[in-house]
Amino acid sequence: MVAGGRDRAVRLWTRFVTTRPVATLLGHRTTVLDVAIYQPVGQIFSYSRDAELRVWDISSHHCLKTIHLQFPCQLPGRTPEHGNFPFLLLSPPLPEQTQSHLVVGCKDYLALLNLSEVRRGGGGWLTDEGRERGPKIHPGPALSCALYNSTLRELVTGHVDSSMSLWDVETGRRRLQILNAHGEDELTCMALDSLHKRLITGACNGTIKVWNLLNGLNLHKLEPVTNSEVTALTCLHDNQLLAVGWSQRIAQYDIAAAKDLYVRAEMSWKSSGVHKSDILALCQCSALGVIATASHDGEVIIWRLETQGPVLHLQRHAQNGAIPPVDSLLFLQHRAGNRKLRNKGVLVSSHAGCLCFWSIAGQTHTYGQFFAPEQPGERVMSLSSDQTTNNILVSGDTAGWLQIWDISHYALDIQHESIYERPPLLQCWKAHERALVSVEVLEVAERLCILAASADGSAGLWTKDGEHVGSFGQEVLWSISDPATYQR
Repeated sequence: MVAGGRDRAVRLWTRFVTTRPVATLLGHRTTVLDVAIYQPVGQIFSYSRDAELRVWDISSHHCLKTIHLQFPCQLPGRTPEHGNFPFLLLSPPLPEQTQSHLVVGCKDYLALLNLSEVRRGGGGWLTDEGRERGPKIHPGPALSCALYNSTLRELVTGHVDSSMSLWDVETGRRRLQILNAHGEDELTCMALDSLHKRLITGACNGTIKVWNLLNGLNLHKLEPVTNSEVTALTCLHDNQLLAVGWSQRIAQYDIAAAKDLYVRAEMSWKSSGVHKSDILALCQCSALGVIATASHDGEVIIWRLETQGPVLHLQRHAQNGAIPPVDSLLFLQHRAGNRKLRNKGVLVSSHAGCLCFWSIAGQTHTYGQFFAPEQPGERVMSLSSDQTTNNILVSGDTAGWLQIWDISHYALDIQHESIYERPPLLQCWKAHERALVSVEVLEVAERLCILAASADGSAGLWTKDGEHVGSFGQEVLWSISDPATYQR
């Protein structure tokens, strides 16, 4: 018998030994939703929430093949929804000339995998490169969001199993862990309050909570607008929290004066019916007194904080009849605060890997655009820049690559050409095995560093030149001021 569950392990049992499993198979990064035994070739199929299918050999307990199913309803860096019965295995005995196959369901889509009934090469299924050298062990469940707290000098990571960890950036040591932050529901986004002493988290079921970063206590539970996913949060200077998501509206919460555990939502923003699709990204710019929201249909809307209403709609031209969703937004705060540059390319948006620089004043709004990922078909899920000069732009894509661009002279003039050139690429390296869900530029111990958190369950720290400082959670701690302790 084979079993799987929330602890991400697959266990084999026999009727002869009932006190413990005969084998424990590790490698999945999220909850195992279903398992099956394929007897003709002595293999086990296991399927997890992140749409990963693994094939195991019953005798050797080795992972023979890992398949990442690409459903059209998937968004990179996010865990797709599944029904109660994601698996259907059809195996012998079958009608004549009927091939064995496996059907996997995700939302409204089905994946059909044809199966062989004979071992190939004596070892069952093989990948193109040959058999995997056993499962890769990751430090924890898949990451869904992360942020850097410059006041406490710590990284906060949020995971799909609803756990959170707080890490000391100067050493890589974990300071605090919070389990079951939103019950069994996946964490989707997080933000800091204006003083960086409290953490606000959102989940896929629409719930929002406020936490004390020093002791991990849950201070407030915010009234959900709907039971649909919260995708982005931001806290204004007076601790007015703004939340967006699949509700397609902007909800505001006053967490500055909140004394009760439960905080009511204020729906004073003129956002009803403005976005026609799910809102995926949110960013604020205090220097200009605006926020920007972006939705799945590719539309970017600028809102004025003073009036709580929309003032500008930005939209890319359709490509091949389709407009891709906006995955990330970033205001270049230094440019926005500089009167000579504030009407230039001050807002960056990511559309399926294409980075667009927008002006939010004047008649012409597009100041430049270029495709960032090294490989076609990948997307950029996170953007960051140095706050003091905005000389560099850091992008992280869905293949795990991190890129540092020189934008000191980019998007300062209106572009008239239909094809735009890339800015100079300063550094590029593969930081993780899977999608980068968060990248941040930070200055610690008088050093400019890059933080990257990935859906593969790990987070790492690099220097701006690409030198690996270390991975959070590793056994040997580092000292950020001593390069000799870096994991080279």
